[in-house]
Amino acid sequence: MDEEAFFRRLREEMVRTQIAERGIRNPRVLEAMRRVPRHLFVPEDLRHRAYEDTPLPIGEGQTISQPYMVAWMTELLDAGEGDRVLEIGTGSGYQAAVLCELVKEVYTIEKNLLLAREAEERLRSLGYANVRVRVGDGTLGWPEEAPFDGIIVTAGAPSVPQPLLEQLAEGGRLVIPVGSATMQMLTVVRKEDGAFRTTEEGSCIFVPLVGKYGWRRFR
Repeated sequence: MDEEAFFRRLREEMVRTQIAERGIRNPRVLEAMRRVPRHLFVPEDLRHRAYEDTPLPIGEGQTISQPYMVAWMTELLDAGEGDRVLEIGTGSGYQAAVLCELVKEVYTIEKNLLLAREAEERLRSLGYANVRVRVGDGTLGWPEEAPFDGIIVTAGAPSVPQPLLEQLAEGGRLVIPVGSATMQMLTVVRKEDGAFRTTEEGSCIFVPLVGKYGWRRFR
């Protein structure tokens, strides 16, 4: 079995046992998780662990999220093919790649210059032309490209950043972990008739969201 076939088999097993069997039902999300080569979004010395049921370090004190968490947040976002989505916390670019499989345009912000540039290069090399990467304070959003049909935040916040609420389109959804620096509740905010409706979906653990509206000011 060649390497590509080997990783494809691991990816199929990941989707079946870690994601579908835990209740993720959206067929578009499941297919996106099958298509994106997760092993190319982790350091080379960790590629043999890329399809394990766990987050993994990607350098600069950051991690790539557990596969199930990526699928769960993506399903909660409930984005359509024509949607424009904002991601806060690019990391290695894995979540952005999954979103690229599902929506028209992805805008993603990363505070760390090295991670942002590596993710941008990785996404381009894999043929994702519908994504733009910015270096900056993700808690401020991307106002000049707003509004967004969906916003997904891949770091834990003390509260929902006001600029992100302001940049959410009517009918849109914002998925964000909210809580303490060590434990959060995965929260979905829906904008309906100009008002925001919030639901809590379950507990999770993410690295802290850094920025003006995060745990400490962005520098």
